[in-house]
Parts: sequence; C-alpha cells; structure tokens
Amino acid sequence: MAKLFGTDGARGVANTELTCDIAFKLGQAAVEFLGKTIVVGKDTRLSGDMLESALNAGIMSRGGTVLAAGIIPTPGVAYLTRELHADGGVVISASHNPPEYNGIKFFDSQGFKLPDEVEASLEGFVEAGGTPQDQLLAGDEVGVVVSVENACELYVNHAVSLVRGEGMSFEGLKIALDTGHGAASLTTAHALEELGAEVIAINDDFNGTDINVQCGSTHLEPLKNLMAATKANIGIAHDGDADRVMFVDELGNEIDGDVVEAVCAIDLKERGLLPGNTVVSTVMCNLGFTKAMEAAGIDVIQTQVGDRYVLQQLREGGYVLGGEQSGHMIFLKHNSTGDGLITACQFLSACLRKGGTVSEVASVMQRFPQELINVKVTDKHAVTGNDAVAKAIEAGSEKLGDSGRILVRPSGTEPLVRVMVEAPTSEQAHEVAAEIAEVIEKELGL
Repeated sequence: MAKLFGTDGARGVANTELTCDIAFKLGQAAVEFLGKTIVVGKDTRLSGDMLESALNAGIMSRGGTVLAAGIIPTPGVAYLTRELHADGGVVISASHNPPEYNGIKFFDSQGFKLPDEVEASLEGFVEAGGTPQDQLLAGDEVGVVVSVENACELYVNHAVSLVRGEGMSFEGLKIALDTGHGAASLTTAHALEELGAEVIAINDDFNGTDINVQCGSTHLEPLKNLMAATKANIGIAHDGDADRVMFVDELGNEIDGDVVEAVCAIDLKERGLLPGNTVVSTVMCNLGFTKAMEAAGIDVIQTQVGDRYVLQQLREGGYVLGGEQSGHMIFLKHNSTGDGLITACQFLSACLRKGGTVSEVASVMQRFPQELINVKVTDKHAVTGNDAVAKAIEAGSEKLGDSGRILVRPSGTEPLVRVMVEAPTSEQAHEVAAEIAEVIEKELGL
C-alpha cells in the first residue's frame, strides 16, 4: 500500500484512492489508538456521507461512540473534542483540494493533530488489515452514533467570546466573504454578524461538487470582484474546511498568511502577550516577513512545511502564534490547530486596535517578489535524488547569489513538486522558477 498519511492526514480521490475500506479501518484505528468516544465532522464534499458512514461503522465495530458534529470547520472539531471531553476527533475533509478528493485527519483528546509516529502506527494498523474478525464486538456491545445538534453554534460562540473578551466589536465594518462552498458557510458569517459587522457573502451554499472550485482562499478573483462592487472594508476567503483564511484589503490587494502573522505578532507584542517575543513560521515564509519581524524586535523560528510542525514548535517553546503563508494560522491560546474563523477575528481586531485602513495596517510588511510553480509529477519524492534537478537548482542559486532564495519540495498532500523562488524582481523570480520547473517536468512530469 502507498503511504497513507501526508502532511495533513490521509488524502486521495474518494472511492478510488481513499476507499470505504480504508475509512472503516481508520475508524477502528481511532478506537485502538485514541479511545472509545470520537467526535466526527466533515466538510461539504459529496463523498463525505459515504466515508463518514464507513468511518463511523469502524468506530462502532470496536464498541466506540461517535459524536457526530455534521458539517463543521476542521477547527470546530478540534474545539469540540476538548469541550466534549472526547478521546479524539476525526475530520473528513481534503481541505483546499478539488471536490473529487477527500481526506481523513485525526486529533487527540486535546484537539492536537497526531505526531508522525502515531500516524505511522495507524497506518501500520490499516495495512495489517485492521481489527481481526474474531475480535469484533457483537450484539449490545457495538457502538452508537450520537448527534451533536448545536456543534457549529458551540464553535461560533467560542470565536465570538474571544473577541468580546478583548472588549472589541466589529460595528461599522462592511465585510465581503467567500466561504468557498465549504464548511465555513455555516459559521463565519454568523460569527461576524454576531460581532456587529455587515457581511456580504458569496459561495455560501453547497451541492457537494462545488467546494473550492474557482472560489475560496485559493481563488481570490470572485472575492476581489465582490470587494470592488460593495466597497467593503475587507474581504475574507476560506478553503473548504476553513482551517485557513486569506484576505483582500480595501484596494484589492491580497493579504496572505505572512502578512497576517506579521500584523498579529506586532499586535500581541505591543500588548505584552507574545512569549519570548518569538513567532513560528515555515521555510516557505517570505523574506519580507523575517525582515519585518526583525525590525519589530521579534524572533522567527522556521519549521518544515505543515502546520503540525508549526504546532510542535509552538508547544515545545511555549509560544502562542505560528502560521504559514497559505493562511494556516495557529493562535495557541484560542485553539489547538489552524483556525480560519479565529484568525479572521483576531486579524480584524488587530487592525481595529492599530487604526487606519487594512492596507495601511498591512504595510508593516513589504513582500519580496516570489514565484511559486507547481509541477505535476509521477513520483514527487524522486525530485530529491535527481541530478538534473540538482544542477538546475545550483544554476538558479548562482544567478540569485545572496539576494534571493530557492526552495524545491514535494507537496505533502498532492502529486506535485513545488518550486518557490524569491528574488529582487518578479521577473528574475519567474525566470529562475520557470527554468527549474521545466527541468522537473522533463525529468519527472506526467
């Protein structure tokens, strides 16, 4: 069997790569490694019902109790797992991936994603065939499903209470919102309106096949158009499971995770709420971010890509803020995983405390030109030992000298190799990235 877990759970095309059999065995694994009470939530994908049924069956076959949260953002499951004192949580979602994909990711009893070694144990359990037939329970020993009727409401109330606890209100704000036909359709507008904002939402319905399709945090054009039409103060866009968020300022400029983290880090430092005056990011963060943090007297710890690694560093160092350029942001005092809604609320609060327009607040960080090219490949891991690719990277590095950087890595969730180049000019960044991508496509492309 191919490696089941990537950087964010098990993921693949539903019913082809991620099958009901795998979901059933992962349900059994949840009880085996986490415990008998498991919160289960999902995003809006058509395959969610199918995989949820299989997963739940696996949990119940081991005598477990499913606390069914229904359609809810991933961070909502993390929050509910803690609040309901469950043994673990499971989310059925492929995050920002296209509708035909789905995924299964796990949380422990505290709402934290599982470490690599525990995921490896789950994978080994599935590979070995799950629970032996003669160990399955029968009769009145099998488990049950219990619906959590107010799941989204509990999560929304949590996010709202954090803002109100800081004495903040969003009265007078006009917000454009794109929920990407995903789980945030049930939560974000509600939360922002509770806090007093006027919200104009698009892509806030769903049919199971439209999630992330030319909308949401990975496709900001619809949001930009809405901003232009409504003259909103800020635009907010989520991915399918709302564990990430991207913004558009009042001038139509994109605001990614690096800028959000910079603004929020400085805000926390000014309020004396940034332990060690340190934040956590990944190797993908823009050079402009590290320079902005240096200017503000804030240290940056960089991890490998993946919010689990950001979280690990936060917990080990006792820090409270970490994030990724892609819009995953962890406010560890508020939730145990990337949380698009809480990030939106905290960023808005930071902007209001600073005063001025969103574009003015965001100017605390000046981005270095960056080019990111995703190359579809047959074997993404083969890029590491390929001589031709290594020579292309070396040639690009010579062109840039000390004025830029190159990062080539396999995607953790898709059959892609990502080529990222930062340079003094966008033309130079594009040129170097394109040259490397061309070699990767020639050597490893489909």
